[in-house]
Amino acid sequence: MERNWAGNLTYRARQIVRPASVDELQEVLADDGPFRVLGTRHSFNDLADTEGTLIATDRLPVDVDMSSAPGAVRFTGAPRYGDLAPILQRKGLALANLASLPHISVPGAVGTGTHGSGDGIGSLATAVRGIGFITPSGESRSLVRGDPDFAGSVVHLGALGVVTALELDVEPTYDVAQTVFEAPAWDAILADLDAVTSLGTSVSIFTRWSRTDVADQLWVKQRLPFDADAAERRRAVVERLGAHPATQARHPIIGLPAGACTEQLGAPGPWFERLPHFKLEFTPSAGEELQSEYLVPRADAVAALEAVRGLADRIAPLLQVCEVRTVRADDLWLSGAYGTDVVGLHFTWVRDEPAVTALLPAIEAALPATARPHWGKVFTLPGDEVRRRYPRWDDFAALRARFDPERRFANAYLERLGL
Repeated sequence: MERNWAGNLTYRARQIVRPASVDELQEVLADDGPFRVLGTRHSFNDLADTEGTLIATDRLPVDVDMSSAPGAVRFTGAPRYGDLAPILQRKGLALANLASLPHISVPGAVGTGTHGSGDGIGSLATAVRGIGFITPSGESRSLVRGDPDFAGSVVHLGALGVVTALELDVEPTYDVAQTVFEAPAWDAILADLDAVTSLGTSVSIFTRWSRTDVADQLWVKQRLPFDADAAERRRAVVERLGAHPATQARHPIIGLPAGACTEQLGAPGPWFERLPHFKLEFTPSAGEELQSEYLVPRADAVAALEAVRGLADRIAPLLQVCEVRTVRADDLWLSGAYGTDVVGLHFTWVRDEPAVTALLPAIEAALPATARPHWGKVFTLPGDEVRRRYPRWDDFAALRARFDPERRFANAYLERLGL
């Protein structure tokens, strides 16, 4: 039986195929569907599931081309970020951001609107300047930034076909230093959340909600060079929070060994060895977890955090850790940050699916009605409510109908959303 990364989902597919070329992929699509695409299996719900054929992308050939256009890298296949990043580094290039795990595939992260953290940095999908599909009918189709359908095609939920090529924005390589601060006070955080999330290029607040007066940790990742004035502003904010620098490396979950985590204590290093929380060569967990995330417009973020803090006594017994991070606004139709800067409230749960599923409606009811669930995580909001939170939903539905008029890439997940 094939399962997802977390082990909470057994795929229902009658078969899993692994095409080793675009020609083989097109031969697969000549058969009867339905179809869905399977990447690194990091979705915690049935987004990638089907009763038909799962198309695993791990054997599609990866070819990286850094001569496609100035400031761009083009590649085929479905590499993981952790595999692509060193190739870029060797050429003196970098991406603007990475997710907390380098283990996830680039097409999978893009298609679900996955993100890292940073007030001035968009989701991973915002780096896309070109995308190539094999459509459900087996035809090849490419779109580039500026095309009428481009903004609807990047975060696509696997509904438009199989992504076989991506072109991403790149920039000159840079170094990052990562520092962890411990026990910041929640009241001080919420009194000026903007000051906290702007402490570095990428900032994450971690808490187990076992206490409501202080969070556990504040992780600050800063692009270098870091000038003296900025350092003094950081010192003043950290002092106001009542926090103190960690004296040894930390794991996001208090008490776990930090060996799998990227280097901390302010040691400079290449972007791809600091922006993720975890190192590629380590498995960050045994998969015994569930995850949920809600992206809230920045204007509603303090209210959202207060709502979650009010449920701390119900959340803490099921929680491994909660991470609070930020994402810059974009224009991608199904992005959680469409049209607004957002603050993400990410929950890593113990793998007690009945208990977590029973708790989520209380969290969703307490959050502002603007909160958007991450497509690849566990949520219970009904489809009509999810649709209401995306202004371009009807446009995406029409785009999907043009790409897949026979609904060959439909599944139960999309049907719950009304697609």
